[in-house]
Amino acid sequence: MGRGRAKAKQTKVARELKYSSHETDFDALQRELSSNSSNDHHHEESDSRYEDPYDDGYDEYRR
Repeated sequence: MGRGRAKAKQTKVARELKYSSHETDFDALQRELSSNSSNDHHHEESDSRYEDPYDDGYDEYRR
């Protein structure tokens, strides 16, 4: 497999970001940023809130 799947994934994500409207909850953002500053040892990948819904599990094998 070549770059086709990765390119399609990037295109899909870019299109969703471009055309979807997101309301920003600044209060929630402030709470998250202030709580993360005290938890510097926390690793993002272990937190399910940061899971990539488009991750097919093969990215590390392509490198």
